[in-house]
Amino acid sequence: MNQFEQDALADRLAIRELVDLYARAADRVDGAAAAGLFTEQGVLRIFERGTDEPVRERIGRDEIATAFAGLSRYDVTLHVVANHLVEFADAIDRDSATGETYCLAHHVRSIGEGDDAHLSDYVMAIRYLDTFERTAEGWRIAQRHLQLEFTEERPISGP
Repeated sequence: MNQFEQDALADRLAIRELVDLYARAADRVDGAAAAGLFTEQGVLRIFERGTDEPVRERIGRDEIATAFAGLSRYDVTLHVVANHLVEFADAIDRDSATGETYCLAHHVRSIGEGDDAHLSDYVMAIRYLDTFERTAEGWRIAQRHLQLEFTEERPISGP
């Protein structure tokens, strides 16, 4: 493997790490950590399937950090990152890239009251459509479109 190929592989791994760190920050409800993965003027947009306009939009690290507070309403979350593809804007000058990542996001919550109360897993099938930029801090997310593909509710039988 030549140096160019080694550098390209290192870039791909660094970008994948961003995606994984985002999932970890979500599960820890750590908005500051998640926001730090974005460029200073990064954009997070949330879309529902079939919509052209986002249902929510956060611009800049401060707004992105606040988006994660809502996850605290769940007992626990678990974001399972799956398929991850990256394409560099220019094969030679790799300072920007686009990516597509699949994620199953599990959100455990209590449903009902009293004797009818039970835990449920609200599962979101997500497709992240990203734009990445190389910055002085390293690779960062410039824009993330969270596309909600579908949801399902699952009963939980264990702890």
